[in-house]
Amino acid sequence: MLHRRPLIECLSFGLALSTLLPSSALGETITPDFSQGLLALDGEQSEIPEVLTTTRLRQSKLRVPGTTTIITGDMIRDLGIMTLDETLRLVPGMVVGYSGSTNPVATYHGTSQYEQRRLQVQIDGRTAYRVSLADVDWLSMPVALENIERIEVSRGPNSAAYGINAFLGSINIITLSPQDTAGVEAYTSVGSRGHVRTFTSLGDADEDNSWRLSYEKRKSNGFDNQIDDDRIFPFHDGHDINNFNFDSVFRIDSQHSVDVRAGVLSGVNEEDLEKSGKLNATTNPDLLVDDYYFNVRFDGATSPDHFYHLQASYQNQRQRSRWTVSFPAEEFNHFLPSDVPPFPEDQGPFIAELNEDIEETRREIEFQDTLILSDEFKLVSGLGYRKDTYNSETYFNGKGHNHQSRVFANAEYSPFRWLTFNAGGNWERTTTTNEDYFSPRAAANLIFTDNHALRFVFSRAVRTPDAFEQDPDWSYRPRNVQSPFEAFEGSRILVENLLDPTTSTYGNELEEEWITSREISYFGQFNLERAVLAVEIRYFNDYFRDMISGFINEEDWFIANNVNLEQEGVELETSLDFSGTKLRATFAYLEQEGSYVGDPTLPISTQDKVVDLLNRLSAKNSGSLAWIQELPLGFMTSAAFYWTNEVRDTRFERADFRLARQVDKSTYSYTLALTMQHYLNAKPWVSPDNRIEDHNQFFVEAGIRF
Repeated sequence: MLHRRPLIECLSFGLALSTLLPSSALGETITPDFSQGLLALDGEQSEIPEVLTTTRLRQSKLRVPGTTTIITGDMIRDLGIMTLDETLRLVPGMVVGYSGSTNPVATYHGTSQYEQRRLQVQIDGRTAYRVSLADVDWLSMPVALENIERIEVSRGPNSAAYGINAFLGSINIITLSPQDTAGVEAYTSVGSRGHVRTFTSLGDADEDNSWRLSYEKRKSNGFDNQIDDDRIFPFHDGHDINNFNFDSVFRIDSQHSVDVRAGVLSGVNEEDLEKSGKLNATTNPDLLVDDYYFNVRFDGATSPDHFYHLQASYQNQRQRSRWTVSFPAEEFNHFLPSDVPPFPEDQGPFIAELNEDIEETRREIEFQDTLILSDEFKLVSGLGYRKDTYNSETYFNGKGHNHQSRVFANAEYSPFRWLTFNAGGNWERTTTTNEDYFSPRAAANLIFTDNHALRFVFSRAVRTPDAFEQDPDWSYRPRNVQSPFEAFEGSRILVENLLDPTTSTYGNELEEEWITSREISYFGQFNLERAVLAVEIRYFNDYFRDMISGFINEEDWFIANNVNLEQEGVELETSLDFSGTKLRATFAYLEQEGSYVGDPTLPISTQDKVVDLLNRLSAKNSGSLAWIQELPLGFMTSAAFYWTNEVRDTRFERADFRLARQVDKSTYSYTLALTMQHYLNAKPWVSPDNRIEDHNQFFVEAGIRF
């Protein structure tokens, strides 16, 4: 059983903090600057922030069925955050790290092996995670920080709204409308470890039409060095990414508009020979990225109380990874099928080129209808279809595809001013398992006053295996084979033949994973004499069934629905806004307990390792503190502290400081800033290779806007 006392103490602390100030505190009502939008309920003393993502309905935080973190674009920029994945350190319960080289990993409550396969990530409603691996490539995410209006993170299962991959939660990155960015903007930042980021934007807007064309470059040398067998040597793990985006809105009339978005991203993510090289690699298997997408959305309304949209998107992600291998002839003979005679072992080494190239394509269409029948009853519903296609001679021996169809709905009903019910669900069918699934959610919100609510939420969610987990056909085909082995040009080296047949589960059919989640959460907003204090506390209890865990590599393939997991914890998010000052704090406490439910004949040590793999990125506790302060003469300072404890016996502790000055002229404005990141913990984070020698990292920024 999970230990309850620490959880009770954390929850009691949060509730005590939320009640330090009575809701009837007298004083002038100050409206905070929520760039994400505001919603004022009838008779309320202050405006409550809205949430758009959780149910697909525009809802006050008092009525939304779950806890959602909102990170505004202004907050991201004011804190001097340099990369998209780093913004998620502001979310209670999120763990951000690096998996090999400079591949960012962001998970909510862990439950991850190496990839982030259980989070739904969207950009303006368009699904953004990879197709065949259901993974999130944060490094190649086609969105610039300067274009972000806000990020909404629904903490907890959200499959009721977004389907299979929203297993642990959903992240929606909402970009600024081109209507709000007309003009010319240029920005650059340079800093430690070869950091370079540049951004340029050009756009125009009138009463009916607006557009924006932007370009971003992201470049870094990666970590300073790596360690192996007590030797320290350079690490080939940088990246150089170029990202072009076009966004436009064309208004047909007062009730209809068309939104067109497109983008192209290309670059290289360096992979180190010593850490990522496979099968006797002699060259670095760098990953070349070439992606593009196109998205069209039609918005319409028949009345102020009935509106809808139809959205269609196409995206193509192509990654190329190639390297040279060299085998002694006697080793190469071990790869040959039993019916192929061995090659003479006195002919020199086998030298050829291998690859892990893959191209993935997604076609998606969705219709959503929103109906406000009255102030008491609102309904959103819709349907969608998605076709995922993947092509890789290495992973799938050619092409493959799967189809997903879904129908979703959520109803909000408020029979009394102090009570709101939410009920919704998502029915989905996927050809990955050829089965139907239904993910429901039900919630009741008790609204004590105009600014305080207590939520009770129950939800279930499902995740099906991704294409590579379920239907692998993994092999390597040697190319450019050197003499005298030319006869093996293009022949298949089956990974299945390299695996230990006594432990391998390669080719075994997998089942879906399930989570049952219960949440009790509180949101309160206190109107002080000269400030607004917001507090949100979440207690959760989750039960996971038939989780997929194990190993996937060319030496060991052992995955199965072999772990059940129970977790519970408390999360706190609070902010204090008053004139010229913003304070924000988060805290998360998590307990997890897993049990092995797979093949009982496996050694106990293997069973324990499989359980440990599933929570290898789970943090016992984590949090953040942030302070943004406006000063005279256009100066602004900010300070932030991030910490995450007990992840694979490592700790992350970093303090960020930023000093900026913005000068506004009649026809232009410019900004200059200096940011310092100070690492308090000398040990590498997550992996021993994530080494940063100088614990003070400096970045200089400059931007101008016409």
